[in-house]
Amino acid sequence: MDKDIAISVRGLGKRYVRNAGRKHNSLRDMLGDKLATLATLGLKRKQKEYFWALTDASFEIRKGENVGIIGLNGAGKSTLLKVLSRIVTPTAGEAHINGRLGALLEVGTGFHQELTGRENTFLYGAILGMSRTEVEAKFDAIVDFAEIREFIDTPVKRYSSGMYVRLAFAVAAHLDPDILLLDEVLAVGDAAFQRKCMTFARSLEKKGSTILFVSHNMYSIKTMCQRVIYLKKGKVVFDGPTAEGLKLYEDDSRMKDAHWFWSDDDERPIRFTSGTIESSAGVDSGVIAHGDRLTIRLRYSTTRRIMAPDVRVSIDRQDDTHCLTFSSKQDGTDIPWIEGEGELVIQTPPLKLTSDFYVANVAVREKGVGKLLAAQIIAHFHVSDPDLGSLSYGVFNEPGAWRHTPVMPANDADAPPPMLAIAATR
Repeated sequence: MDKDIAISVRGLGKRYVRNAGRKHNSLRDMLGDKLATLATLGLKRKQKEYFWALTDASFEIRKGENVGIIGLNGAGKSTLLKVLSRIVTPTAGEAHINGRLGALLEVGTGFHQELTGRENTFLYGAILGMSRTEVEAKFDAIVDFAEIREFIDTPVKRYSSGMYVRLAFAVAAHLDPDILLLDEVLAVGDAAFQRKCMTFARSLEKKGSTILFVSHNMYSIKTMCQRVIYLKKGKVVFDGPTAEGLKLYEDDSRMKDAHWFWSDDDERPIRFTSGTIESSAGVDSGVIAHGDRLTIRLRYSTTRRIMAPDVRVSIDRQDDTHCLTFSSKQDGTDIPWIEGEGELVIQTPPLKLTSDFYVANVAVREKGVGKLLAAQIIAHFHVSDPDLGSLSYGVFNEPGAWRHTPVMPANDADAPPPMLAIAATR
């Protein structure tokens, strides 16, 4: 293995048994399954069904690279990182790791619920391969980074998911890993902590560390990674420059389920089959101007009548900042029911979004606040305005009416009269 290669993967595959049996959470569950097995003795056993979560994956990652792993739900991203971190054994192929590995794959992995944050810091550090002396030397830096000093002696079972992530990330990062694996863990942190983690990740990169980063947040991928590996149904379909990979991902994700939505397809009564976002000029180009009105067209197909649906179209900035939601119920549109196939059209007011990338989603609840029946990505689009960047102007920008009344010095009588009002128009 080349000494400049941090990770080498050849023909990697992982096969699982489909419906391998449910997890037993109690003695009653276990006895129930045993009795069911005894009751079916003598009957022909059902043949096991397998599926490949990862298939014939091959790539190399050089030392010091930041690489994003992208793909839709079920693409095999988490499986890949679990194999690389040796949590699961591959069914086929091989992976070689050259260096000290730190992994943060699930919230609270390696934490004991009854132990305090202090005790779990030492426990998790040991799991990651740090000595007690090393953890002691870095303890204050870890706690300061996690921003939970006042709760460090509280049992972690009382922590929020955000506190879990902050502490776990702080421990993993201060391992000073040669290779750091991150699997969507920053999604539960607040925006300020996410930025802090990004900055820290860049500092690791400057030290020569290699970072493999799984996320649905394309903004994070774009800002952290120069290269992406795009997985689709367990296979590597693209490995190359980030911009090109994200374009493929965005094209493929149109009308796919939102990453935060899960549903059994057999019980799913509605699916949106197509969606377009048109500018006021009637063009679906993926680029709109600041202040433009949009026309959003959605085609749907149902398997049963859905009563009093509340159809919601939301727009999120690419860093997952929620910007706005249009709701058929809240907007006063009475839809008694929908059934079969049809089209919904939403015309927006002028959208004063600042220049950035956005994603539009559609979701449906029955009877207003009932079960969430669908949540799909409509499309990604860019708001274009050379003067209104989101870093300087936030999410929205509306002109204000300004008034300026300076106080004139007593000895400055010769000064010209001030302009008392400035009206802004845009």
